[in-house]
Amino acid sequence: MNTAKTLFNMREGTSAIVSKLLNEGGMRRRLQDIGLIEGTSVLCLQRSPAGDPIAYLIRGAVIALREEDSSKVLVE
Repeated sequence: MNTAKTLFNMREGTSAIVSKLLNEGGMRRRLQDIGLIEGTSVLCLQRSPAGDPIAYLIRGAVIALREEDSSKVLVE
């Protein structure tokens, strides 16, 4: 059985490729505007001490995303 891997499930120091955005509305548009689209490489940089948000390196910019948003971005 193949389980979906999300940005939120990534470990620090690992990278992945975005396969699909499940976000809707304004948040989907914001993620696309910062370059988070299918085929984009993402590096998980650091989790906050509480575990949320998480900092990612996306197209040369460090972006922090909350669990509710990063758990809706599928990666491979």
